[in-house]
Formats: sequence, structure tokens, C-alpha cells
Amino acid sequence: MISKFLKNYVDTRTIILCIGTDKWIGDSLGPFVGYFLKKNLYPGPVYGTLENPVHAINLYDTLKEIKKRHPYSNLVAVDACLGEPINVGKIVLNNRPIYPGKGVGKMMPAVGDISIVGIVDEYNSYNLHNIRLDLIVNMAETICNGILQSIDANNYLSYL
Repeated sequence: MISKFLKNYVDTRTIILCIGTDKWIGDSLGPFVGYFLKKNLYPGPVYGTLENPVHAINLYDTLKEIKKRHPYSNLVAVDACLGEPINVGKIVLNNRPIYPGKGVGKMMPAVGDISIVGIVDEYNSYNLHNIRLDLIVNMAETICNGILQSIDANNYLSYL
């Protein structure tokens, strides 16, 4: 499903911006996706990993750097979000940007041309420390695999 959504959008120039922090399990989805993409040799630029997370403090600077280095590239934003209890564990694909931190009352700029969000907990649950790491890792692997599968095999091989 993810690969079909991204098929005509992702190529070796597409930037993946994975938002979140490794300091809160519930907000670590983005950095885990970035980590898995790097580990699996995603051929395009990846911002936001476990080693170098992109979060509220450095988001503005990271966006400036992306616009300077890659002014004509597509940008896919990946982040965790809150949702209805029945939707926890689902991955949502949007043809629009996301607003990081909105679910916890932060005012951040819109990010991405399209977005992938993983629903990690329910609304009104501000205790992102009680989320199971297994949920986050499984969702991150699913998102990573979908992104990698969306890249045309010829483009991927020619880049290497």
C-alpha cells in the first residue's frame, strides 16, 4: 500500500524527512524510519535518524538546509501522531504536508509535499513514554520497506 502510494513520487532525488526524537518512545517513529532507511541504503537524502534526529528544536534549521541543498527535490515527511484508539498502529498516507507537534499543542511549520504518519497512541494521551517500542519498530520497518519498494529498480541500481 505504501509503495503504491509513493510509486510515482519517490525517486533517488526524493528527500525523506523523518521527524521526532529518540528521547520519547512515542515520538521515535521518525528517527527509526530514518535509521532503517540509512541501514538499507536508501539512495536519496534522509534527514532525521536515531543518531541525528530532527525535532522541534532543529526543524527550522533543517528545513532551511534542505531548501538550500535540494531546492527542486520532492520532500516526504514522516512523523508519529495521535489518533482514535481504534486507529492506533495504523499508517496514514497523505497528499499534503503535516504539522509536526500539532497533536501535543505545538505550532510548527507545514512540512513535506506529501506525508506518512504512524498513529502511535490515542488523542488526549500525553504520556508518550507508555507506548510499546515493538509497535514503533514494526511501524518504522513497514514504512521503510514501503519507501524502498516504491523506488523503481532501475533507478535504484543505476544510482549504486
